[in-house]
Amino acid sequence: MTDFKKINNISGWIVFAFSAIVYLLTVEPTASYWDCGEFIATSYKLEVSHPPGAPFFMLIGRMFSFLAFGDVEQVAYWINMVSVLSSAFTILFLFWTVTLLGRKVLGIVPGKETKEQIALLMGAAAVGSLAYTFSDSFWFSAVEAEVYAMSSFFTAFVFWAILKWELIPDEASRNRWLILIAYMMGLSIGAHLLNLVTIPALALIVYFRRHSEPEPWGIIKYLAGSGAIILIIMIGIIPGFPSLASNIDILFVNSFGLPFGSGVIFFATLVLGAIIYGIQYSIKHQKVTLNTALISLVFILIGYSSYAVILIRSNYNPPINENSPDDIMSYVRYLKREQYGNRPLFYGQYFTAELVDQKKGDPVYNMGEEKYEITDYQFEQVYDPKESTILPRAYSSAGNHVQRYRDVMGLKPGEKPNFVDNIQFMLVHQLGHMYMRYFMWNFAGRASDIQDADWLSINDAFREVPSELEANKARNNYFMLPLILGIIGLFFQANRDPKNFAVVAALFFLTGAALVLYLNSPPVEPRERDYIYAGSYYAYAIWLGFGVLAIYSFLIKYVKNNLAAIGIAVALSMTAPIIMAAENWDDHDRSDRYFSVDSAKNFLASCAPNAILFTGGDNDTFPLWYVQEVEGFRTDVRVIVLSYFNTDWYINQMRRNTYDSEPLPFSFDEKHYLQGGLNDYLPIIENPGVKGPINVRQFLKLIRDEHPALKIPTSISAYNSVPAKSMFLNIDTADVLAKGFIPNNLSPLLVDRMDINLKGNGLEKKDLMILDLIATNNWERPIYLNNTSLASVNMDLRPYVAQEGNAYRLMPVRNPDPSDLLVNTEVMYDNLMNNFHWRGLQNPDTYNSDDYRNFSLNHRASFFHLAEALYFEGEFEKSKEVMLESLRVMPDEVIPYDHFVVQYVNLLLRLDEQEVADDIAQKTGGRSDEMLTYYADNGVSNSYEIQRNLLTLSEIARAYKSNRVNEKAEEYEQLFRKHYGSLN
Repeated sequence: MTDFKKINNISGWIVFAFSAIVYLLTVEPTASYWDCGEFIATSYKLEVSHPPGAPFFMLIGRMFSFLAFGDVEQVAYWINMVSVLSSAFTILFLFWTVTLLGRKVLGIVPGKETKEQIALLMGAAAVGSLAYTFSDSFWFSAVEAEVYAMSSFFTAFVFWAILKWELIPDEASRNRWLILIAYMMGLSIGAHLLNLVTIPALALIVYFRRHSEPEPWGIIKYLAGSGAIILIIMIGIIPGFPSLASNIDILFVNSFGLPFGSGVIFFATLVLGAIIYGIQYSIKHQKVTLNTALISLVFILIGYSSYAVILIRSNYNPPINENSPDDIMSYVRYLKREQYGNRPLFYGQYFTAELVDQKKGDPVYNMGEEKYEITDYQFEQVYDPKESTILPRAYSSAGNHVQRYRDVMGLKPGEKPNFVDNIQFMLVHQLGHMYMRYFMWNFAGRASDIQDADWLSINDAFREVPSELEANKARNNYFMLPLILGIIGLFFQANRDPKNFAVVAALFFLTGAALVLYLNSPPVEPRERDYIYAGSYYAYAIWLGFGVLAIYSFLIKYVKNNLAAIGIAVALSMTAPIIMAAENWDDHDRSDRYFSVDSAKNFLASCAPNAILFTGGDNDTFPLWYVQEVEGFRTDVRVIVLSYFNTDWYINQMRRNTYDSEPLPFSFDEKHYLQGGLNDYLPIIENPGVKGPINVRQFLKLIRDEHPALKIPTSISAYNSVPAKSMFLNIDTADVLAKGFIPNNLSPLLVDRMDINLKGNGLEKKDLMILDLIATNNWERPIYLNNTSLASVNMDLRPYVAQEGNAYRLMPVRNPDPSDLLVNTEVMYDNLMNNFHWRGLQNPDTYNSDDYRNFSLNHRASFFHLAEALYFEGEFEKSKEVMLESLRVMPDEVIPYDHFVVQYVNLLLRLDEQEVADDIAQKTGGRSDEMLTYYADNGVSNSYEIQRNLLTLSEIARAYKSNRVNEKAEEYEQLFRKHYGSLN
């Protein structure tokens, strides 16, 4: 082993160990928000996650979960370790990639390296790999159980492997490396598809290895070939093979009368036979390229075979079984992610385009008793061609999207966009806001962790900002040092080694800007998406390493001692990763963060035994799945994801027993909620013959009977309708009282009839199923909704819910004041004071990001609603106790007081706690004063933030005035008037 190989290997492993220690020290000990709870739960019990799944990640996670040795609270930690080690290995292969490419930049012949050159290369690789170690987006993914760390590992490995392939003189040995790369890409499909976009960059390396004098047409040919490989894998293999198998199975079953699965077996045999024949043919006729391609295909398929886990496990009906891909038809739909719809890429409509037609497309087959039956059709939306364009970027007509398009494009209400506006949106928002902003976060600095936060420049380091912004732990300024060092390295490689510069540039573009264009993201996202483009930051980290080489090349002209020049170059460049580590540590250290899991437990703890709980999106649901599936917490509660309740497969799952939860009571049979049936969407079409609201139970009976009075025929199909805009449900009050769930403080509000007003223009299937559940359940099992689901149902249930914690229980009691919510004070007091969990929220060193803070604020609001209700019931001591407990478990030092907390001031003054009220007023009012001064001094025109801070000052003044603390009232009124005058 040469000195270079030995030192390179040892140095790489040292950097690996260092990065692994960093991630070990900062890893989250439990399940984070977003998809992490789902991935941990599905890994632990090998269940089925959202399409298109991540079966290889699941299998590895399952193996790591054994290291918990039965301690269910340690399972999440060990599955998080998959990301820790994946990330550390990514850094290892990045280190080795920089040294291999660096040798070419310096023009060093392999095996001829001097000690000084080796030292320089090790220093450059250390700077580049450590900068990536501490980069914002990569570090974020490294310490949680998400697929992006593993995806980064596969990207790093295959890029390094193709560089190793290039060094091998023997063709047979080189081909083995290509087969290894194919296998790793096959495995990567079972984690994430991002790895596939590296193929064109790999193709360039192959081309330059085989052609010492590159030609434009040769490069184009190889890039086109690599694009074809991506299409073959993404279209031909991943969904293509199962799609062909399903079509053949339909033919065999429906036309030939053969059993289910016979066509799949025939197709698999045909493919296997063709591959075997092709390999034998290539060997017999010495077709080396064909042989390598076919064996590579075999290894891609072997890697891809992890997807068999999805089909196998789905057939066991696990509690988490998204889309129920238990047969070939549903499996294909799962792989194609059909539930998410499609985004137009090359041609499509503007967001203002009118829908002019709807064409019936391909049939949707499902397994019947003896053959495959058509249960639905795919539909193609046809838009006005005058309002369509090539490369559509502004295409979504969703309500909150439209206004955002107009804001970015500068369009007035009613004004239609043109192609220039369309391209402007692509450049300004998609490439600018949704990519370059993220790129600058990683290499220049980040303003905060608040959604849509901007990046920071050198000038921002010297600009005075309000304490509220300065205190945000995610406010990180690198003085643009990593950015500048990377730019230096970029130009240095471009000048010294243009061929491999093209390779790294291709990787940078394909995993960054090209991905932006392919994803064609809408204008509003529920969260920041910087982690998607980590491959692009990886490529830039290579240039960061080359920045060291560039600085050395400059210094050696003036510093004649080689080692001194190397030392100075490395020392100067190392300031980039050092400042990144120093700035990023506090907002990437999750080692004492538990509130994602505790908030989930608090939701479940809000529910009575054997309850049914409706939830909304990811953060409402995935942590709850985790605590039930992994920690076994409150498995008697049936969690229902409201959006999934629009699907037949999910309703079927709700009809099965799950742990301690009995099946849900429905009066409908499967035919009544089958996808593509009469009840996917029921528009409100008022019937003149129907006077007043309709009876819920009679309406449900008409649905069950498929009564023609409800049916609306169309040219494509038929669907049921709702003949009135309101409904009523009769209540047996004696039976309800006998069941004993109406609290004493709400019993005077008990009604014998619930009047339910419908919202919007119709009922979705989920709304129909909720009505059926309410009527059929007949108050036997408690039904709860959280904030999101209460707002998302297309009927107004707010008058009939009472808060019992962080969830709202449906009851036949009518709130006389619909602007407020009822509170079951006895139950809610016990839940918040005795049954809720608050780990980590008292430690000022714990980093709680924006999403954690928002969930904490929801809890703070629950405390206030309870305290206020107790106050109005005359329970003053209990009300005070609740208020003070809220401030104890979520102090301002950990969860800063937001604008909602000003409501505390008024109630605390009523409870004779002026000292506490003064402290809250001083902190919230002082921050608003600072922010408004900052806005005025810097010409900021964020009207929402200005109004919110003005309202804070106004509310504080009003609270003091209503409690006759006139001196304080005048103080905050003067602040309000000062800022109102300067900003208006």
